Amino acid sequence: MLENRKIGEECGIFAIYDPQGDCARSAYYGLFALQHRGQESCGIAVNNNRNITHYKDMGLVSDVFNDEILSKLGGTMAAGHVRYSTTGESMRENAQPLVLRYSKGNLAIAHNGNLVNKETLAKELSVTGAIFQTTTDTEMIAYTIAKERLNTKSVEDAVEKTIGHLKGSFSLIVMSPQKLIAARDPWGFRPLCMGKRGEAIIFASETCALDAVGAKFIRNIEPGEIVVVKDGEIKSIKTHVGKKAHTMCIFEYLYFARPDSVIEGQSVHDSRMLAGKYLAREYPADADVVIGVPDSGLSAAMGFAEESVIPYGIGFVKNKYIGRTFIQPSQAMRENSVRIKLNVLKSTVENKRVVMVDDSIVRGTTSKRIVSLLRNFGAKEVHVRSSAPPFMWPCYFGTDIPSRDQLVACKYDMEGIRNLIGADSIGFLSIDSLKKIIPGASCGYCDGCFSGKYPIDIK
Repeated sequence: MLENRKIGEECGIFAIYDPQGDCARSAYYGLFALQHRGQESCGIAVNNNRNITHYKDMGLVSDVFNDEILSKLGGTMAAGHVRYSTTGESMRENAQPLVLRYSKGNLAIAHNGNLVNKETLAKELSVTGAIFQTTTDTEMIAYTIAKERLNTKSVEDAVEKTIGHLKGSFSLIVMSPQKLIAARDPWGFRPLCMGKRGEAIIFASETCALDAVGAKFIRNIEPGEIVVVKDGEIKSIKTHVGKKAHTMCIFEYLYFARPDSVIEGQSVHDSRMLAGKYLAREYPADADVVIGVPDSGLSAAMGFAEESVIPYGIGFVKNKYIGRTFIQPSQAMRENSVRIKLNVLKSTVENKRVVMVDDSIVRGTTSKRIVSLLRNFGAKEVHVRSSAPPFMWPCYFGTDIPSRDQLVACKYDMEGIRNLIGADSIGFLSIDSLKKIIPGASCGYCDGCFSGKYPIDIK
């Protein structure tokens, strides 16, 4: 049943064409900037003289790659990926990019998203003799492209046909021996942008990755669009553009994206500031200081402080070498990470009434631990505020929202959640305020994990 599915995924993709070469090194820096989107595995595939090679492994970008490996990879084209486990298990075989060898040649594929119809695709492909080497839906996309390529004139035509078979979220990079292709699902759930640096053409999940390699943002890839780069020439295929309502995942703005990124014309930092301001209006608190939980809660805390005219303070010192607890694949790993991830700045909270702003409350275990930490360091009161509404439904399109039986808001009312985490008061941003936090965005949004209303039929 869908309610018993595994935790969803959030990944980052980066790709570059550069006739000057050494694309692997650019991909490394791009993936480093996208490390927040996935910390379990990473990989880079490169094209050297129409020969695709790759290197990938479990671990952080800085741990997996070194100067020797990057020098050997080189490449005039590269596709990179950072990942943590989702529909597929946590193992090296599931690391991306996926490199596929078939009768028409080689393909490297990197994917961010989650397919709703992966079971149907798997059955259809199995009938044709497909043998799966991984447990990811990325492999299903790769096999579908390879299958369509046998009956089409080009790789981009095969990608165009493949999009018609896919239901769900996907930002996609496909690299053939001659072409670099970027594609986005018709709903535009996941971000994907294009930039340039001299003759180099770059695709990335977020604009912060463009900044990291000194590239200039050109534009976003449209939902349903396929962009093809061959020998520096850019071609756009818009067969699937405009067929569905554009529904960007609202959680990109609330949590996943880096605050210095701009998604669909909207600053992520500004969105979080606005979330904090609306939260202060909806759930004010009589307090001495406002603090944010690093990192994605900081901007919202600043907004709350500004709106409420309560001083903003630095409440936590973060161990920068510990990954994000929300995207750890198991509950035990999440709880262990919290114990060493944050330490309280005692001078900020001691004998103070504290407003603690976090980006979300999912299971409640992390919030409970942090509230306890604040009290241990002398906080007189702890008023918890979430810059996201209560999670009431799972996500089927790529955000790490578990089944309903793990969601604290499905088990308890607001008073029950307050008691569970040990707070003096609690407040969540309202669903009605979500549309107000992205005034500059050129898109709609999906809030299915809060409202239960999905833009795609998930049955």
